[in-house]
Amino acid sequence: MNSYPPIAEHGMIGDLQTAALVSSAGVVDWWCTPRFDSPSVFASLLDAERGGHCSLTADTPDPGDMTVRQLYLSDTAVLVTRFMAPDGVGEVADFMVPLATGAPRAHHRLVRVARVVRGTVSFALDCRPRFDYGRASHSLTVPDAHHAVFDGPGTELHVQSTAGVALHAEGDDVTARFQLSQGQAAAVVLTGTADGEGVPPHLSLDDAVADLEACRVFWLSWLRSCTYNGRWQDEVHRSAITLKLLTYAPTGAPIAAATMGLPEQVGGERNWDYRYTWVRDASLSVKALIDLGFHEEAYAFRHWLRDRIEARDTATGDPLQIMYRVDGDPHLTEETLGHLEGYRGSYPVRAGNAAADQLQLDIYGEAADALIVGGDIGAIRGWSALTEVLDWLSDHWDQPDEGIWETRGGRKDFTYSRLMTWVAFDRALRASQAFSRPAGTERWTRARDAAFRQIVERGWHDKRKAFVQHYDSDVLDASLLLMPKVGFLSPHDPDWLSTLDGELVSDSLVYRYDPAASPDGLRGSEGTFNLCSFFYVEALARSGRLSQARYAFDKMLTYANHVGLFAEEIGPSGEQLGNFPQAFTHLALVTAAMALDDELAAARARPGADGHLQPARHGFTAPADGSTADDTGD
Repeated sequence: MNSYPPIAEHGMIGDLQTAALVSSAGVVDWWCTPRFDSPSVFASLLDAERGGHCSLTADTPDPGDMTVRQLYLSDTAVLVTRFMAPDGVGEVADFMVPLATGAPRAHHRLVRVARVVRGTVSFALDCRPRFDYGRASHSLTVPDAHHAVFDGPGTELHVQSTAGVALHAEGDDVTARFQLSQGQAAAVVLTGTADGEGVPPHLSLDDAVADLEACRVFWLSWLRSCTYNGRWQDEVHRSAITLKLLTYAPTGAPIAAATMGLPEQVGGERNWDYRYTWVRDASLSVKALIDLGFHEEAYAFRHWLRDRIEARDTATGDPLQIMYRVDGDPHLTEETLGHLEGYRGSYPVRAGNAAADQLQLDIYGEAADALIVGGDIGAIRGWSALTEVLDWLSDHWDQPDEGIWETRGGRKDFTYSRLMTWVAFDRALRASQAFSRPAGTERWTRARDAAFRQIVERGWHDKRKAFVQHYDSDVLDASLLLMPKVGFLSPHDPDWLSTLDGELVSDSLVYRYDPAASPDGLRGSEGTFNLCSFFYVEALARSGRLSQARYAFDKMLTYANHVGLFAEEIGPSGEQLGNFPQAFTHLALVTAAMALDDELAAARARPGADGHLQPARHGFTAPADGSTADDTGD
């Protein structure tokens, strides 16, 4: 087993309440149960020795004689790892049957079906769980050759196997060695349960195969709601499935990523826990979900968000906080897991997220935009709660905050935060007029107009000819790529186009900002931010630079991993960095694809147009090394 495979060498499976990562070698090296944000059972991705894993791989004397490939069954979340060995070809299908509705479940089943399609293949199973992020010990009992029980703190992990796969205790772990010939199959099922929940039902191969078919049918059926018929169906479908996998079905709350602690710089300290629901990320997804045809998911999140506003249960005392647990709990105490070495020595490993206590005023704009979307303002009760928030914002919008990127270098007057407070007032004022709802119209109008004037007067840097990160700097910030998207200015506005020609782009990849020029309170650097790279594509498309936009989009797609997934960032050598897979990245991919489709169709509909309007501008300067890159797309 590769102790630390590249972050990108993974696929994700899940049941809509929890998720696991499976490496391209067939190793489950990340799984938390019974919830996304529960302590881990397998976490060798964060510590190869202490974290725990479950591998099911072809067993050959010389691994170098074997070729391994991994793919998803088309338009599903069934992950298949294929082993092409000297004596045959075998494969392992990994999946979890989705728990799409109902209350949170204590039982979660991870199914692994091995089969051989040619010749004969030997398989090796090694199941080595380490409970509570590897902090807790466990006991092992093996009632019979096809059932083993790991008893951890408050959790039991049952391992069951079908005929021909005999489980053996190896200390407090379980192993098995078995051989299959062409046409034969076997299954291993891992079931996480709460203490005292009882023994899972007897496992048969027929049941495992039926579960695989049920999982496949679920995803194919769900995807039929997707109305996207554009040029990038495979990529959009994979992103939609990924976003669904990262959504907690009992509440409709999407998490930012399946993992915690994966570094933005290998060996660095920028290692955060992303297994929570950010108001910003989730709110920006609502319109995209509706545009894709997934109205049920958009409605579920809006209901969750309305509940947060009505409850006003925050750790900060403000009407909203930037993130919550999937059940709405606002308490996300951050702790350092000092016993874990971190991915390839990237320390510290953090569980929880102290940024939950930060003031980030932009979330009120994103929340208002999500609640007032497509001419729907929801129930009267929700409107009343929103008006109370807007009244509070009228008194509190004009103050420094930590900003969208959750910097830990102190509060500043971030331009993006002001931009989104303008959005909050703008959307609420429009809705109150359109639907004749009571509102603090005069008060909100004053705040909206004051925010607009402040952005134009103080957020614009005359020497840079660009809108800048915050009022006391000349540093650019990729969050401002959303200025035309939210309707603050036209995508053809000269001030916007001059901002678009800024210096955060390196060969289609976009940095969030330059930490060297604008210290964020953390050591080290980071890669380019995939979210921003896709926002850049959308901004180019809406500004009429279609040749450049399409070229940048095509290049971005080459950074996807072998099964179409993206982490948070791209490193200097094109490697994926940060938590994986990241919902925000896949959301931005979807919106970029839809924007490109729209603009290409509009351009080709114009007489004499070929869909390639304005050639790209000059090359762009990357803040990391000062180099330039020609990104003409011609």
